[in-house]
This record gives sequence, structure tokens and C-alpha cells, in this order.
Amino acid sequence: MNYRHAFHAGNVADVFKHAVLCRILSYLTEKPAAFRVIDTHAGAGLYDLSSAEALRGGEWQAGIGRLMAAVAAGDVPERAAALLKPYLDVIGALNERGSLKTYPGSPALTRAFLRAEDRLIACEVESKAEVQLSRHLRNDARIKVIGIDGWSAMTAYVPPPERRGLVLVDPPFEEEADFHRLSHTLGLAHRKWATGIYALWYPIKGRGEADALSKRIRKLGIAKVLRAELLVSPVKDQSRLNGSGLILVNPPWTLEGELQAMLPELARLLEREPGGGSVRIDWLAGEAESAAPRNRSPLSH
Repeated sequence: MNYRHAFHAGNVADVFKHAVLCRILSYLTEKPAAFRVIDTHAGAGLYDLSSAEALRGGEWQAGIGRLMAAVAAGDVPERAAALLKPYLDVIGALNERGSLKTYPGSPALTRAFLRAEDRLIACEVESKAEVQLSRHLRNDARIKVIGIDGWSAMTAYVPPPERRGLVLVDPPFEEEADFHRLSHTLGLAHRKWATGIYALWYPIKGRGEADALSKRIRKLGIAKVLRAELLVSPVKDQSRLNGSGLILVNPPWTLEGELQAMLPELARLLEREPGGGSVRIDWLAGEAESAAPRNRSPLSH
């Protein structure tokens, strides 16, 4: 994938991973002990949806734009709307009422959840994005921006002093080897910090790479691994992004049920054509490993 996130900010993949991110952050704030988030591929932090890059593809209109319009129209069931509220509240705070011009990347979303004692390490190796990220997150003693390769960051900063927290891994997938790096580096990081929460995002064009990734993750021997995938179209045309997934290691105990309520509604709202959206939520290892996968494909309306 040739990737510059300014072209893709707020698209369906962002809505999926950022909605899940905010559920994990909400869970972490429920306990008084401090936590740390390590964002390995942090990007620029904030994105202007009126920029030439964002307008060229207009991907946000089929993503966050469509979701916010559905919420405003009351077209989201109460349970799903409540779960999405922390995510949408952060976006709302960055924009004037009734407008959508700024979209927060994962570091800006995380900052909104940090308490005085919590910390964020935001890693970005691309120099221009790092400068923008430092500007957007400046003057916040809870946050450190580091210009380091994200794959190195996965192992460099674990375990954190707080012993609680999340490693968010959201690579650009500019190289085919990134799928292999994802599973390999997870194994290395998990050996150093087995109790941390890990959220690893991956794109889905076809099934081959995504399924091979899951097989490699299973072989790592990690005790608790939940897989969540959201597709907005079938994988017939593998030249385009048809959806994306998250590998969730040590997920909060509430998260599986929340995904079951939230993701089918996102797939329904964001699908490219009627009946084209689908959801997969299943355990690759752990509590419900032997249970039948909770698949919904296609979605019923």
C-alpha cells in the first residue's frame, strides 16, 4: 500500500480501529492505577479534512462523515450509540457544532483520555509527520513524541514503569513484509511484557495475508488473543481495501461484548453496497477459543 494518512484520515478503517481504541482507553480509565499507551506508528496527530489531500479521495465522507450523520439522524441503536459516544465526543470537541473539519489520529484520541498520572509515548519515524505531531501535542508533560521506527518501538518501551497499558500498532503496510513483522515483533514484545494489552491493526484486501497472519499469531502461544474484523465489501476485488482487522492481546473483559454490539452497526452504516458489510469476532487463543466464531456475513437489516 502506498500510504499517506492525510489522504485516508477518517475513512472506514479509521472509524473501526479508533472506535475500538476508545473502548480500550475507556476501560483503562475505570481503574485508579496509572497506565501508559505506546503508539508505535502515531502519524501527524490531527488531520484537516478540508485539505487538498483529504478532499482528493474524500474517504472520510464514507467513514466518519457517514457515521456522524447517522448518529445525528438517530439511525444508531442505543447500545451501539453509547459505546461510540466517547470516540465521537473527542471528535466533537475538536470541531464547531454541526461541522466536521478536523479528525484526530490515535495520539490525539489517546490524549483526550489521559489523566494527570497517565502517559503516552507517540512514535513517528517520518520526519514531516513527526514535526506535525510534536506541534499538535506540544506543552503536555504527559506525552513524549519520539522519532523512532515503530517496529523498534514495540520492544524498546516495554514493559512500561506503570505496568498497565496498551501498545497500539498501526503500521502503514507499505511493504509486504509488514504482515510478517507484525506477528514476529508481537512475539518479541509479548515475551518482555506478557500482561500488557496489544492492539494490532491490519488491512484486508483479500483473505490470504489476513488468514496467514492469524495462523502465525496462534503459533506464538499467547494466552488470550481476540480477533475482530470489519469488512465494508466482499473480498472479490482485491485491488482495493475491503476492510480491516484488529488482533487484540489481553483485551479488557468487557470488550468482546462491546464489539458484538458495536461492529455490526458500523458495518451496516459503512458498507459500500447493500448487504456488503460483514463482521468477524472470534478468539484465536484463550477463553472462548473452542466456541463457534461470532460471524455476521452478510449482515441482516
